[in-house]
Amino acid sequence: METEIKRISTKDIITYLAEKFPECFSVKGKVKPLKIGIFQDLAEKLNDDDTVSKTRLRQALRHYTSSWRYLKTVKVGVFRVDIEGKDVAEIDEAQANYASKTLKESQEKFGNKKDQDKTAKKPYKSKGTEAKGSSSEKRDSAKFKSVKSVKTSSRKTIKKDLPPLKPVESSTINVGSQVKVQLGNSPMNATITEISGKDISVQLDSGMVIKTQMQNIYS
Repeated sequence: METEIKRISTKDIITYLAEKFPECFSVKGKVKPLKIGIFQDLAEKLNDDDTVSKTRLRQALRHYTSSWRYLKTVKVGVFRVDIEGKDVAEIDEAQANYASKTLKESQEKFGNKKDQDKTAKKPYKSKGTEAKGSSSEKRDSAKFKSVKSVKTSSRKTIKKDLPPLKPVESSTINVGSQVKVQLGNSPMNATITEISGKDISVQLDSGMVIKTQMQNIYS
């Protein structure tokens, strides 16, 4: 009897999905935005496939939809596709803006990390050199604190103007329900894709799938 090998790595699972659903997934070249709720479709199609667990599948899907290559394709007027590669829904401005914002933040984070690595490799400077820059650094620090204070005050003002979110009852939600998810300071539109005990998986309008809990779900 032949033993099936479990696919554990994200790379292996994405490669497998590209082989099994070539009109939907790709490892190289052009990428297509995925249908919201596609995890459920994939879970049903792979229900009898013991080589891929739902947990690993969800992680691979999250990795795929968070990649720069994928986020660059989420633009206004482009259609999302199902597992057969058929157009199912056109991307609107809100979805495109969110994908663009996510891409920018990810690229900036990566860029900052590279800058930090370069700084760590800089040669040692003498005390005299540090003393020359001390007054300039103090001025820059004061400017930063001032700007940060203004931004914080602005965020607080915006937050006060937002209407209060209404918590949902666990008995009223199901897979496919349209809800809002509190992430940071801003609630985001999402679709529930899986409910497992206290854990609730949702797919944001950008196509990204995240796991959260009931206290972060609102109507």
